[in-house]
Amino acid sequence: MDPTNRFSDRVALYVRYRPGYPEELLRALVDETGLGAASVVADLGSGTGISAEMLLRSGCQVYAIEPNGPMRQAAEEALGGEPRFHSVDARAEATGLPDDSVDLVTAGQAFHWFDLPATRAEVQRILRPAGRAAVVWNARLTDTTPFLRAYEALLHRFGTDYAEVDHTRFDEAAMAPFFGGAFETRVFPNAQEVDFDGLRGRLLSSSYVPAAGQPGHEPMLEELRRIFDEHQKEGRVRFEYATRLHLGPLGGSPGITPTAG
Repeated sequence: MDPTNRFSDRVALYVRYRPGYPEELLRALVDETGLGAASVVADLGSGTGISAEMLLRSGCQVYAIEPNGPMRQAAEEALGGEPRFHSVDARAEATGLPDDSVDLVTAGQAFHWFDLPATRAEVQRILRPAGRAAVVWNARLTDTTPFLRAYEALLHRFGTDYAEVDHTRFDEAAMAPFFGGAFETRVFPNAQEVDFDGLRGRLLSSSYVPAAGQPGHEPMLEELRRIFDEHQKEGRVRFEYATRLHLGPLGGSPGITPTAG
């Protein structure tokens, strides 16, 4: 499947049940980059606008680059009333923005799907000389609680291509070819507490699990119910995340070993 279409049938679930980012992340971007009212940001693979909404709180201009029509429409419905929000039908590899036009390029979970060499070249083209790139990742923890271990086992059992699209592999070493030089890595705690409906929605917002009508869907939900009943406390379970921020300029050539802070 074309990765730009993977979430087209799950947009409503994505909007409602995906976690946001901790406030400490925005404070770090403001402190490290001077992000503010004079700043222009290109948010690549902006999806339903989770990261764009956060960035707008700094007062900056945000160009939300998103090729998936339903996801882009969801962001426009949520943020279209904000004059500093600009929705752009384009891919990370070809944003259509002018040369040297943005101070910061951001990318969230969608970074996993980019053609990295082409995206890197595009980011170098649109960044101003002192501009920087930020890759932000809500890495779901998988082994810190009995609930998280059970949920991870469910994904491996029922996921359609979970192992192939595992988003946890973008650590400092994996970022080196993109940044091509020294960059900083910071990690912030994040969490999401949900009731069973929230747990079900969080699961079904993932593109690597069977949707309604597909083989394995009903047995998966039965197992999810069992996991919830076993691990819930006062009717809720807790997802834990490590929100990772990789931040730096793009060096002249890719593949240089980074310095991670």
